Amino acid sequence: MNPIFRRCCGIDVHKNSVMVCVLAPVGQSRMGVKKRKFRTFTRDLKQMRAWLKNCKVTEVAMESTGQYWRPLWNLLEGHFGKLILVNPQHIKGLNGYKTDPKDAQWIADLLEGGKVKGSWVPPRPIRELRDLTRHRVNLMADLNRAKNRIEQLCQTGNIKVSSVATDLFGVSGRQMLKDLVEGEKDAGWMADCAKGRLQGKKRELTLALEGTFSVEQRWLLRKELRQVEWLEEQIEALEQEIERRVVDFEEPIRRLVTIPGIDRKTAWTIVAEVGIDMSVYGDAQHLASWAGLCPGNRESGGKRMSGRTRKSNRYVKRAMCQAAWAASHTKQTYLSAFYRRMCIRKGAPKAVMALAHRMLVVIYQILSRGEEYVEMGHDYYDRRNQPKTVLGLVKRLQNLGYDVVIHRAATPSAPEPTPLECDNDAAPETLEEVAEASRPAAQPKRRRGRPCKCEERGIICQHGTRGEVNPLPQQELAAD
Repeated sequence: MNPIFRRCCGIDVHKNSVMVCVLAPVGQSRMGVKKRKFRTFTRDLKQMRAWLKNCKVTEVAMESTGQYWRPLWNLLEGHFGKLILVNPQHIKGLNGYKTDPKDAQWIADLLEGGKVKGSWVPPRPIRELRDLTRHRVNLMADLNRAKNRIEQLCQTGNIKVSSVATDLFGVSGRQMLKDLVEGEKDAGWMADCAKGRLQGKKRELTLALEGTFSVEQRWLLRKELRQVEWLEEQIEALEQEIERRVVDFEEPIRRLVTIPGIDRKTAWTIVAEVGIDMSVYGDAQHLASWAGLCPGNRESGGKRMSGRTRKSNRYVKRAMCQAAWAASHTKQTYLSAFYRRMCIRKGAPKAVMALAHRMLVVIYQILSRGEEYVEMGHDYYDRRNQPKTVLGLVKRLQNLGYDVVIHRAATPSAPEPTPLECDNDAAPETLEEVAEASRPAAQPKRRRGRPCKCEERGIICQHGTRGEVNPLPQQELAAD
């Protein structure tokens, strides 16, 4: 039986061609290096695959150049023992003259030396789902732009329906826009199309519909309305196709929607972009770094530079930030309490980014453990730091001029025991007892051979059991 030698191949990918470099097998340098250029048509790529098999290539590495690497990956996947996709930022260019053959050999040399780190490529079902979810994002962006153009067109013709109605593209608003396209009905007749709460605003609607729409503006409005209807049909058909493909991922999606702020459509994006196998990230911190939801790491000369987040997967960052905004508006939840705490210190934009990071960590734990989200409650931080919270509230009341006496309630509202909870006889009654309960644990004893100098300094001794001020040193007493 012939032994199998390790043989590495590097591919420099371009739009119209790929440059392939096959190194000599390990331990057989006399065979030399083989280089060949192929076009990117499917027939040529299949010929390249057959040529690599004849060369007995065992490992292949290629750059992730735009979208050009994807058809090449699909043809090579499953035919070689190891297939690596390399981030171009991790491969530095050659010094001096730079050519495609040199780039291909450089990639092959790095692969043979084990100096390249492959990017994660999800399985084919998740890649196909990712294409659908990203296409939906692009269609939604086109729909928003079309609606904005209609709004600008209405403002140009002095049609102020959006100033009266909350949604210009609701049932009433769409009917009024269609009547504007016809141009044969007066403002009062169009205002009668109002439905629901808008029926009480017919007088304002009549004034808002008395515009100066020209024939050219009506023609543009007709085209834009057709564009909006067509995009909505495309989005609806696309969502139905996504629903058909996520049947295999129904259990992870069911667990993700238990998190406040995440709906089913956001769960689609998370599964398509992040996947369901969390072992590829190592831990939650690596996942947050991959998604670009952690502070930047920039330090020079011991000085901390800007903590701006780096560029990364914009689709997952967009989905997580939207979910964070939704979670910040939920009631009686831990995530909304976390947002408020961060908003006070950092401001709303940074608080949303921090909440998105926290939610992505929760998603990692849910998908890796196979569990559902457990709500800790809006008072989680108060229950965790109950003595400190009580002390701060008491001090605020005292600063306002009130005398405060604390008594333990007969039926405590907190469902879980906290460090402050105890028997009725030992419950703290005064501010001093609350402060004593909130103090940290006693410091460890000093090492033998190092005497305490608190008495000489005239300060409160923290090393013994007494809490009184030490007497003045003997030298000062003698001086007196």
